[in-house]
Amino acid sequence: MSDTLTLSAETRERVGKGASRALRREGRVPAVIYGNKQEPLSIHVEERALNKLLGTGHFMNSIVMVEGAGKAAIRTLPKDVTFDPVTDRPVHVDFLRIAKNATVTVAVPFAFTDEDEAPGIKKGGVLNIVAHELEVTVDADKIPDSIEVSLKGLEVGDTIHLSAIKLPSAAEATQDGEFTIATIIAPSAMKADVQESLAEADALAEAAAAEQGEPAELDADAESTEGDAEAEDKGE
Repeated sequence: MSDTLTLSAETRERVGKGASRALRREGRVPAVIYGNKQEPLSIHVEERALNKLLGTGHFMNSIVMVEGAGKAAIRTLPKDVTFDPVTDRPVHVDFLRIAKNATVTVAVPFAFTDEDEAPGIKKGGVLNIVAHELEVTVDADKIPDSIEVSLKGLEVGDTIHLSAIKLPSAAEATQDGEFTIATIIAPSAMKADVQESLAEADALAEAAAAEQGEPAELDADAESTEGDAEAEDKGE
């Protein structure tokens, strides 16, 4: 289960682009807390503290207690972080206010295990990850850090579907059982052999087609030669 994170904040007295730019120059990041049938609350947080939480790798699927923006800490779930396209610095954060026993929908990352027990990978196969995370509905207090996906016994060409995965207790996926998580694909060398074989087959097919077409081409050349001879006879 994801740990509960804590983030200090201050309320924003002014909103708008100008005020937000001024905050960012001071090392602060504008944010908003909304939801739970209450008015949105404009706040700002320290950029360095926010980056530290982002670095945990599970910021987006953790409960974040926002302190300092009210009489008591506000229980939230991060919903969106906007980054500057040039500097990649966080420029705005959206927090969803949630009740203690609320049910939430979050994206939880997959954690692939037992790679050393996958025959297909031992033979040189490559794990091709189709989906890096799964959207689940779960109690806010029971959000898992990750969802384990075992590769044990998998061969080249095998596909892992959601139906083969055991979800954490109380977590329900929003996708159906045929949802593809990953596949074990052939190694590059094997692919090259297959492509070479296909190329050889194409070459043989073209050669066979050319052999069958040669008589017709000869007849056409012969007719052309005869026609030229007749034309020369008439011209003379």
